[in-house]
Amino acid sequence: MIIKKSSSININLASLFQLIKRLTSNFSEMALNALLFAAMMAAVAAPAFGSDFIVGDDAGWKLNVNYTAWAQGKQFHVGDRLIFKYTQGSHNVQRLSNAGDFQGCTISAASPTGSDIITLASPGRKWYACGVSDHCSKGMKLAINVISDLAPAPAPGSDPKSPGNSAANGYSGFMSWAWALAALVLHKIIIA
Repeated sequence: MIIKKSSSININLASLFQLIKRLTSNFSEMALNALLFAAMMAAVAAPAFGSDFIVGDDAGWKLNVNYTAWAQGKQFHVGDRLIFKYTQGSHNVQRLSNAGDFQGCTISAASPTGSDIITLASPGRKWYACGVSDHCSKGMKLAINVISDLAPAPAPGSDPKSPGNSAANGYSGFMSWAWALAALVLHKIIIA
């Protein structure tokens, strides 16, 4: 389950701006400029808002859930949050430091709270597991790849020094700049 903090509407931008122009025909030019500037800033800032992922969706964080399948096809970005929901005292969540600890279920102490929210603060591979009894070895663990909006993260198992994984080859902030440029162009078209 993904809970978006920002919403998007898939409509034709030219039609939207024509509608805004008709609705605001009585506005002064300064008010119209302020409205369009606010819309442009909202479009540029929208990627900064993360999403909340409830780990395991409705099943939550418990035994007999395939967390590999749950994570399959999801894109986790810096700023997103993982929400682990479970019965307090039955499970816990521990962030593991590397793939070896994940594979071997090497877990230090973790305190069970019943609901842990983890903000994904940096790009790269992340590993989580339940440290109660043998829950990790029974599959109660999650591995994800967090990507940055500034540069794509290297693929798992790839060499981050290879030319194909250079941050310079990523789209970095290109999409934000493209949206800002498109908004400015449309602003000029509407004002003209």
